[in-house]
Amino acid sequence: MKNIRLIHKWVSLVVAIQLLIWLGSGLFFNLMDGKKSSGNQNRQQVSVDFRAVPQDLILPKLELMAKETQSIKLMTLLEQPYYLLNHDQALYRHLSNDYSLINAYSGKLVIIDQSMAEAIALKSYKGGGDVVSVKKLIRPIDDLPKEHNEVWQININDDLYTSIYVDAGSGVTISHVNDDKRFADFFFMLHFMDYGSLGNFNNWQIIFFSMLMLALSLSGFIWVIDLARKRKYKVMKG
Repeated sequence: MKNIRLIHKWVSLVVAIQLLIWLGSGLFFNLMDGKKSSGNQNRQQVSVDFRAVPQDLILPKLELMAKETQSIKLMTLLEQPYYLLNHDQALYRHLSNDYSLINAYSGKLVIIDQSMAEAIALKSYKGGGDVVSVKKLIRPIDDLPKEHNEVWQININDDLYTSIYVDAGSGVTISHVNDDKRFADFFFMLHFMDYGSLGNFNNWQIIFFSMLMLALSLSGFIWVIDLARKRKYKVMKG
């Protein structure tokens, strides 16, 4: 019984700490500025104009490698039309996708290089900073823990240390991330116990904490039964 009490006390301490973290991060969510936490203070919307295109109208005109194509969309990048072919389409955009980007006029395959990624990023930026670096990143990406695809990171030297992320396969601007958003993401990490930075709450920390809660409940229940068996409870007479 001594071990049960010891387990209950130490587990209750761990649970109490996490409960305080939940309360603190929840309070932050209620007080934070939603616009700042989005990271989009210096972002302007750029029309991409995705339109689905029948494969039988386009594929015969393209000289591509022998790859199965699951979907074709007509899109606009830097005011030029492109066909975006997806050869391995995932359920969500941030999961692994296999793209080919085709110039709609020439039918030639286009590879998004550093200069093109920088131009796409600046098209969505309305701040006063300048580009200081452009890097291609693969998973894991600190600012985008959910991202599975290669991305271009374009870093801006503005007051918020903005980083713009462009999908290296499709050319789509994924996200603007700055220090305000990073600060908010830190509290989201605490609130969802995403200490491994996976970008979701379906992680081993949540499972482990659930087991601790179960151990706390069971040890408390056993302790109560033991105290009752030893007649430690007394009924107060009014």
